[in-house]
Amino acid sequence: MTDHLAMNLASRCAQSLFQRDSASQAMGMRLLSVAPGATRLGMSVRDDMLQGHGTCHGGYLFALADSAFAFACNSYDEATVAIGCSIDYIAPARLGDTLTADCIEQSRSGRTGNYHVRIENQQGQLIALFQGKSYKVRGPVLTQETPHE
Repeated sequence: MTDHLAMNLASRCAQSLFQRDSASQAMGMRLLSVAPGATRLGMSVRDDMLQGHGTCHGGYLFALADSAFAFACNSYDEATVAIGCSIDYIAPARLGDTLTADCIEQSRSGRTGNYHVRIENQQGQLIALFQGKSYKVRGPVLTQETPHE
């Protein structure tokens, strides 16, 4: 597959998944870029995302990283799910921060893959590091599209 065709396929897969992903949309995530095995998502920290210490709840950071991971590992039009994830919180995200999650494929062989996600704020400060392991299930991503009625 040519680079152009692979980029087009990755973009179509990510757009299709994002349209069906009510959770990521509800959190205000934005799909910024996609390539085979890689994605960049953005999300702004809102008031309803703050925990008792006044910083972004770790669950929202995990969700941002997990979504970036999902779009990256499904970029080949092969339905893929997570079989393991971990996150390290490095610094707090604060109200109004614009976060960027960059996911990069580290390895992909057979039915499994390994991915790293780096979350930074608008100043480039490292907020969290996420590791995800994927497992390819049966079927494509794009043919699972169903029209909304």
